[in-house]
Amino acid sequence: MVSPTPLLTLSSLLFVLLLCTAGVNSSSTPPTKIGNGYRLISIKGTPDGGLVGHLVVNQKNNIYGPDIPTLQLSVKHETHDRLRVHITDAEKQRWEVPYNLLPREQPPALKQTIGRSRKSPITVSETEYSGSELIFSYTADPFGFAVKRKSNGQTLFNSSSDESDPFGSLVFKDQYLEISTKLPNDASLYGLGENTQPHGIKLYPNDPYTLYTTDISAINVNTDLYGSHPVYMDLRNVDGKPYAHSVLLLNSNGMDVFYRGTSLTYKVIGGVFDFYFFAGPTPLGVIDQYTSFVGRPAPMPYWSLGFHQCRWGYHNLSVVEDVVANYQKAQIPLDVIWNDDDHMDGHKDFTLNPINYPHPKLLAFLDKIHSIGMKYIVLIDPGIAVNSSYGVYQRGISNDVFIKYEDEPYLAQVWPGAVYFPDFLNPKTVSWWGDEIRRFHELVPVDGLWIDMNEASNFCSGKCTIPKGKQCPTGTGPGWDCCLDCKNITKTRWDAPPYKINASGLQKPVGFKTIATSAVHYNGILEYDAHSLYGFSQSIATHKALQGLEGKRPFILSRSTYVGSGQYAAHWTGDNQGTWENLRYSISTMLNFGIFGVPMVGSDICGFYPQPTEELCNRWIEVGAFYPFSRDHANYYSPRQELYQWESVAESARNALGMRYKLLPYLYTLNYEAHISGAPIARPLFFSFPTYTEVYGLSTQFLLGSSLMVSPVLEQGKSEVTALFPPGSWYSLFDITQTITSKSGLNVTLDAPLHVVNVHLYQNTILPMQQGGMISKEARKTPFNLIVTFPAGVSDGEAKGNLFIDDDELPEMKLGNGYSTYIDFYATVTKGTVKVWSEVQEGKFAFDQGLHIEKISVLGLDGSGQASALEVDGKPVTGDSNIKLSTTKQNVLEDGGDKVNIVMVEIKALSLDVGKNFAITWKWGPKVGDKRIM
Repeated sequence: MVSPTPLLTLSSLLFVLLLCTAGVNSSSTPPTKIGNGYRLISIKGTPDGGLVGHLVVNQKNNIYGPDIPTLQLSVKHETHDRLRVHITDAEKQRWEVPYNLLPREQPPALKQTIGRSRKSPITVSETEYSGSELIFSYTADPFGFAVKRKSNGQTLFNSSSDESDPFGSLVFKDQYLEISTKLPNDASLYGLGENTQPHGIKLYPNDPYTLYTTDISAINVNTDLYGSHPVYMDLRNVDGKPYAHSVLLLNSNGMDVFYRGTSLTYKVIGGVFDFYFFAGPTPLGVIDQYTSFVGRPAPMPYWSLGFHQCRWGYHNLSVVEDVVANYQKAQIPLDVIWNDDDHMDGHKDFTLNPINYPHPKLLAFLDKIHSIGMKYIVLIDPGIAVNSSYGVYQRGISNDVFIKYEDEPYLAQVWPGAVYFPDFLNPKTVSWWGDEIRRFHELVPVDGLWIDMNEASNFCSGKCTIPKGKQCPTGTGPGWDCCLDCKNITKTRWDAPPYKINASGLQKPVGFKTIATSAVHYNGILEYDAHSLYGFSQSIATHKALQGLEGKRPFILSRSTYVGSGQYAAHWTGDNQGTWENLRYSISTMLNFGIFGVPMVGSDICGFYPQPTEELCNRWIEVGAFYPFSRDHANYYSPRQELYQWESVAESARNALGMRYKLLPYLYTLNYEAHISGAPIARPLFFSFPTYTEVYGLSTQFLLGSSLMVSPVLEQGKSEVTALFPPGSWYSLFDITQTITSKSGLNVTLDAPLHVVNVHLYQNTILPMQQGGMISKEARKTPFNLIVTFPAGVSDGEAKGNLFIDDDELPEMKLGNGYSTYIDFYATVTKGTVKVWSEVQEGKFAFDQGLHIEKISVLGLDGSGQASALEVDGKPVTGDSNIKLSTTKQNVLEDGGDKVNIVMVEIKALSLDVGKNFAITWKWGPKVGDKRIM
């Protein structure tokens, strides 16, 4: 749904101009150094193998408030590849991300006996604490710490400063925490979101990075958006060897992060320093370690990988029915139809409009689409309408579930008008919310929920009352103008903290257009501290509710996210615009969320705000068809932009989505890999090619999994695209006879007329595909094809692939339950023999589904060879068999090396049970005259 603050085009400029007003310094000017840091006075080992120490402030000052005089430091190698460094007030408990929301080890209790006190400096020789992969070291005065990689001694993080550094020592006040690290100038950093990054996926020195969940349109670049993810990945190439690691600052308070190229500084307005260092050293290893800690991504139902259609402005049920019918008529795949808030009665959650969405007709429509496997999802916002005749409100008041201000529910305004916000940190609220979802599901059997506006968004600011004598809202206009009677709240330090983060890109108050930051949650928790957790806590509550309904796998789409949200929800990138720039931005944001552990992500295809051109919508579906989450969505005020509205777009959609539906088994297997290891579905190219530094900043192409590369057109008026191909052999997925191969990488200008998107498959891969279809339920029943890719022309090579199949309605996605099958595929060419085979785990489920492999295509074989002696499962294939083998010459574009002559071998009319091991072999040797030997 639309953001009430859609445009902020000068945010970056204003950020630089306004920094000095709050004592913040832009990267182009020397930053102010605050105080002289802390010194370490004592340290000792702990029974669990960690360290605990005390720090005292060197010289007190009152910039941004008084220093906390004594700090407790705790350090622990929690796993062989994860190091934790925790710094907090030594005397009293401070706010931290609740341990029940994000389960983890507790640090040592405060006021422990610290061991011998030292008046003399502690020498470096005494200060190393080594784990399997990482080494922690420190200097005593002023205190600083470093984290090094054990294998090569490289420093990953170093907070110690001297006069030449552009940052000062550790600062720790009640509402201002500062710490910095040095960085090598060749480090490539990624992450720190959510924001729209105009320079691409790599963090760009001197761009502002503010983390504070905010309802501001995603068209605003370099601005704090809907989610908060204080984590970055650092990729370095050291003497030709790539090393990746990741740094998480687990803190939910608002913060500015200043990246200057050779340093990075955190300026945080509360909480503690709770750092986690993940050793990698590969990008996939980093994500594995990170999601092992914050939570593995949620398993997604199979249908969620199909195509979704939504619009704010489907005024009645007949419009929705027409949309479904028109997709079917246009022969464009569609799995899920959505409603924004149009189905609601007066924008109220868990209600139906009795006139526009009459209950009996809606149920009949759902019966119809459910019978063919389609799904239906609706939106719910967190704000509960203040209406004494509204049952959801009544039960909420009765259960005391709302966030409070001065002991009364905090009043805000969203779409229904005056609302209260549920407090999802309160266990009673979680139970009440689950009950409301259950009641609604009994009324309307929806297949998933879309939780929006959960930053939380408020059309007003401050302390508000319902106006007397006037209607609020009026029912006219855009609906996001504040109509409550409101007064700004500035009387507490929580509403006006001494340091102003760059909120909304304009240093807005932290309570601007959201819940007042001095409002109170369960157990006295301040909104000031918990603000960025609101969407995360709602996702957890919603996931629990859906999982409890019918025991099915939940699907939740959330706009606001935090560290760990991927365990519960998918994400879309919010209110974008139908422009070429926003199309390009969508790729970087999508790739960032894979790094954040939220792999099920996508942007509104064709743009949310009005209005895309026909050409842009053609190109956007060619990108969006390969988003992990693929949905067309538009604004109430936009012209209609369903994919069938233009015949040219419909043709592009049939082409791109037709390929997506053939790739569904591959995408679903990537979903499984994401769930067990965190591996992103959509990935930057450096994940697979970390030694190839040319791809470190590449943001116009992306991978699905490890080996499927999408190279879309992202500029107006273009009928070709220049794509970078890392070293090796690449095969066009739309025409597998076309090959690009190089030894050192190659920029290639590819033909890309309006209905063409270039997708290439890398060597050493086995890709499982099916026949596609108009809906995933039917597509997943069709026969399989395997595409096997060898490096072009090799005499000795191998390829691998895998496939996961399960009952996608089950909550858990795993082997061992009797309702899943996992297959490893292998292929080799060696000593004149080609072999393709499978190794199946728990094959009964796939076998019972009657799934078969019908065709195998082997690409890149030496063109001077010829096939003979074909065997299937050890039995020779004779001339009277239905199984046929054919050879096709492949076209090769290469980088000027030796000419490569290669062919493709296809074996058709197979009937191999997916659920059983198979093996196919044939001889591949020199041709004997013109005679075929088979």
